[in-house]
Formats: sequence, C-alpha cells, structure tokens
Amino acid sequence: MVSLLAQGLVTYVGLVVVWKISKWLFVESSLECVPGPPAFSFLSGNVQQFLEEYGWKFYYDTLKSYGAVTKIKGLFGENMLLTFDPKALHHILVKDQLIYEEATAVIALNKLVFGDSLLAVLGEQHRKQRKMLNPVFSVAHMRAMIPIFYEVTHRLRQALLNQVKDGPKEVDILHWMTRTALELIGQSGMGYSFDSLEGDHNSTNIHPYAQSVKRFGGLVTGPATFVLCNYLIPYTNQLNLPRVKRWIVNCLPSQWVRDVKNITDLMEETAKDICKAKQKELMSDGSDEAKKDIISILMRANASAVKEDRLTDGEVVAQVATLVFAAMDTTSSALSRILYLLTQHPHVQEKLREELIQAKKDNGGEELGYDQLVTLPYLDAICRETLRVYPPVATGIRTARKDMVLPLSKPLKTTSGKEVTELIVPNGTTIFISILGANTNPEMWGPDSYEWKPERWLEPLPDKVGEAHMPGVYSNLMTFLGGSRACIGFKFSQLEMKVVLSMLLTTFKFEDTGKTIMWKLPGIASPNVEGKGVTQPALPIILSLLEKE
Repeated sequence: MVSLLAQGLVTYVGLVVVWKISKWLFVESSLECVPGPPAFSFLSGNVQQFLEEYGWKFYYDTLKSYGAVTKIKGLFGENMLLTFDPKALHHILVKDQLIYEEATAVIALNKLVFGDSLLAVLGEQHRKQRKMLNPVFSVAHMRAMIPIFYEVTHRLRQALLNQVKDGPKEVDILHWMTRTALELIGQSGMGYSFDSLEGDHNSTNIHPYAQSVKRFGGLVTGPATFVLCNYLIPYTNQLNLPRVKRWIVNCLPSQWVRDVKNITDLMEETAKDICKAKQKELMSDGSDEAKKDIISILMRANASAVKEDRLTDGEVVAQVATLVFAAMDTTSSALSRILYLLTQHPHVQEKLREELIQAKKDNGGEELGYDQLVTLPYLDAICRETLRVYPPVATGIRTARKDMVLPLSKPLKTTSGKEVTELIVPNGTTIFISILGANTNPEMWGPDSYEWKPERWLEPLPDKVGEAHMPGVYSNLMTFLGGSRACIGFKFSQLEMKVVLSMLLTTFKFEDTGKTIMWKLPGIASPNVEGKGVTQPALPIILSLLEKE
C-alpha cells in the first residue's frame, strides 16, 4: 500500500512539474527582459543561491548589481521578481494588495502548520480576523502590558545574575532571549507560562513547546522547503480530506515529514489547551474581567461580536499558535542582534547605558513606564537602526493572482537597452519583496546605507527617505511590511525589546567572545558560531555584572 501511495505521489508531482515547465518554456514571459543574475542551473535557477543557508553575499551582490527591480530564475526557467522599488511596493502591498496576495507557498505552509490563522487566510476571512485582533495591539493595550513585561524581565535578570554570581561567564544570549520572548508572549498573549526562566540549557523547566518552535524554524527554511511549498503542498491543501491526508503523512518514510508533523501536533494541542482554559474562565462568574492578555480579550470580543464577524473556535485556536511562533523568533532574533552589535561597539553600549541609568534616576529609581521608554532617543535610535540594517526577516513573498501592470518609480533599463516605467506581471508570478534592499537603498539612505549607525536617527533623515514614500508601517522602513498584511504586533515587539534592554543594560555588561558569528539567511535570521558545523543556533557573549559606583 505504501509503495502504491509513493508511486501515486511521484506521478502527481511529476505531472504538476511537467505542466509548469511546459508553461515556462513555451509561453514567452513578459519578464524575460528584466535584468538579473545568471541562473546557477536550469534545474534550480537562482533558488539555491537565494535561499542558501549563508547566502548573504549573493543577496547583497544582487541588490548592488541590479538595483530595485531584478529577475530571479526559479526552477526550470521560471521567472520571478525581486524588488524594493517604492512605487512597485505601494501597488503590491497597498493599492492592489488583494491581487498581490501572500505567496501561495507561504499560505500553504502556514495553513498546514497553524490552521486558519491570520497568516494563513486571504481576502474577507483575513479582514475579519484582522478587525478582531487590531484592538488588542493598540497603544492603550500596550500600556497595560508594561507590568507583565517587567515581571517576566525581572525573572530573566535573576536567571542571568545566577549565571555570573561567581564572575564573568560566557552565556548563549540567544538561548535566553528565545526563552524570554516565548514567556513574554505567553504571559501577555495568553496569560500562560511557558518557562519559569530558571535553570540552563538542559533544564527540565523549559516547556516542550519552546523546544519545538525553536526546531521548527530550522526545518522549514531553505531551497527544499521552498520547492515543496511551491509545487506540492498548495495542491494537497485543496483536498478537504483531513483523515486521508493524516494517513498519507503517517505513511511517508521521511524523517523531515515526521518531525514537522510532531511539532505541528504539539503546537496545536498546546493552543487547544490554552483556549479551553480561557473558555472556562469566560464561563465563570466574571473572573476573567481582570485578564488583559490578548487571547482573553479576543475571546470576549468574539463572544459579543455579531454573527458575521465572529471567528470560529478553530480560527481562535489557530491565532494562539500563530501569535506564539510569530512573536517568539522575530523578537529574540532582533534582541540578540542588538546585544551582539553592542559587544562590537562598546562605546554605543556605554552611551545607551548612561541614557537608561539617567532616565531611571530621573524617575526616582523606578522602572521606566511606557511614555518614558518610547521617548528615549538613543534607545529608540538603536532599535530603529538595527531593524533597518538587520531586519529579522530579509524578504517577503507575494504571488500575482492575475495578469497585472506594475508601475515603477524610475525607469528600468531592460536587457535590450530599452527603458520602461512599468512591467507586465503574469498571473502566478512569485514576487520577492526585498525588505533588506528597501531598508538599505543607497539612493535613499546615502553611501553609508549598509553601515550600522544609530546616530543617523538623532538628526533629520535624508530628504529622499521621506520622498520615496515607502509603504511600510514603521519609520520609513519595510521591516514590518505594509498594507493589510503588515505585522500586526510591531508596536508590541518594540515595547518588549525596550523593556528587556532597559533592564539588562543597567545590570550587566556584554562583551565579545572573539568567536566569529555567522547569521543564517533564509526565514528568520539566526546566529551560529563559525566552525561548529550543523548545530542549534547560538550566540555566545561574555556576561558580567556592572560594577557599582
């Protein structure tokens, strides 16, 4: 039976691939005239280079050599676009956003893993979910989150104090930032504790959910996953036969499939347990009124919404897994990157520490509140500059759902030497939105655009930055994208980062270990120590307690 199943799947995938190849080979593409790097091979195009584990050189070289609009070759000659042209991005993310929807591959994978969550639905269903979730990410709600953020960060501080009680010590700061980010979203998002923040790497206190989510990121990035999500999962997702699909997954002789299945099952079961507990609170005698976590508020709002706006129980469960995954790795990546950069720039670390210490003195020695945290200029500059030069996710993906004309902000010189101000984008075209390219464009930010300089945010930005009208929701940057599918929790993430930094920088000193750190490119950027081979992501830093004055 398994043999017949395997043969059937191979035949199915083969037919899909043949159909796609025929389309690309025998139908002349309007994008063939767009300049781009030569394909690595006819079979893999540029996908292998573009999604290579440490493919930063190819990425940067492509941005610098070909500019804001580039043709990227996919499998068997498929034409894809890589762009950070401001006008094109406005049309893709805002004006024509219902046509340039989230990429088929991304939707397919998110639906498979998270169910019908905000990351996995399109059109009206996405609008309805977004409408329900928007209020819990308001500034008013962020203010209410501050005490929760500090409670978790105090536990982190104590855990790190235990690490250095006998003197300076090398610690894996990514490990601690990942655990902290998970506990922050757990407490503020669900009123649920994933991690006591006690113990070390081998501690039994670490929730299996944390271990699973950490593994999941490494499993679903790279060329193989891109191919699978583009050419198989979208078609299998159309089969509304969950038991059959589960049986097929159980039969497949693949360790990768089994790992993804086990992680997905654990995430779903944890989300269901959280929602069941919240439902019991809702049914109690108003005991949930004091609950300010995101899911409690969402479930109360959902219960009182009119029928057509109400989310199903499955959609609510899906939001739990999505919020945890989306908030954990991106925030821990950004925080780890900031702390790493502060070890490389000790004078910046000291200047930030002085600002934070003075702000606490001015506040009578108390922890800083929302209004104080968001107005500290150097802290804000460091966060903005890090998210500009090193966005946790370097690339977004969209798919054109029909033939479209895509306007450009400046003429593009084609391979024939002709200049064009718009492109005809065929139905089904994959478009890579270069977040990195938009954030570091020398034409906007100047010749030092690739350099990390927090001070640039302490003076007026170049006029061209504002004149470009980037459609991002944050600081003329594309880090959190724009339009209706922009990151809904970007203010939440910013506040988390500032609370954690305000606590750590006034307690500890962070120093470089001398080890070479390499950051992985696909998916969410994560650090590894050079020469360690295939290991779990890690970021060793020398941690020591600040000397008391």
